[in-house]
Amino acid sequence: MKHHILPAIRLTVICLGLCVGAYSFLMWGIAKLLGPNGGEVVLVQAGGQIVGVKNIGQAFITDRYFWGRPSAVNYNGAGSGGSNKGPSNPDYLQVVAARIDTLLAKHPNLRRSDIPSDLVTASGSGLDPHISVAAAMIQVSRVARARGLDEGMVRQLVRDHTEKPLFGLFGTPRVQVLELNMALDQK
Repeated sequence: MKHHILPAIRLTVICLGLCVGAYSFLMWGIAKLLGPNGGEVVLVQAGGQIVGVKNIGQAFITDRYFWGRPSAVNYNGAGSGGSNKGPSNPDYLQVVAARIDTLLAKHPNLRRSDIPSDLVTASGSGLDPHISVAAAMIQVSRVARARGLDEGMVRQLVRDHTEKPLFGLFGTPRVQVLELNMALDQK
């Protein structure tokens, strides 16, 4: 029995070393080399002050700003993660319904069927700094009205801050919310 247990223990240790240690290190290295900014936080400054982080979403709650994607982790970069509640979970449905009601109250001409999902559902990471172009365009009238700006000018600002898909193939066009809101503050 001894000559069966020792090889099994050695094989377990080798597999743990390869599957946990080597694989994790390899994935970390690939992310450092190929990931945006090597996976590091990119601080955004305005007037010498840090105003946010480029690659982590943050809460914008006033009508003067575009709202980002909701976060299941309250935009805490140290606690990335989704809610893990399925689409039929009553608590989840209640949260989404409240977000929809808030949007409809702030955008009276908006139909429920026109609300993009990224304005009412959190992502898997809970930290997305981007929203879809449709999600930004829906908010143009509210932001323009709150700031006393022309809607056409605000709409053009959204177009100017729309990022194209990676290599023109991967993903969809999107808008970085912090950068768009900073551009609004310059108007």
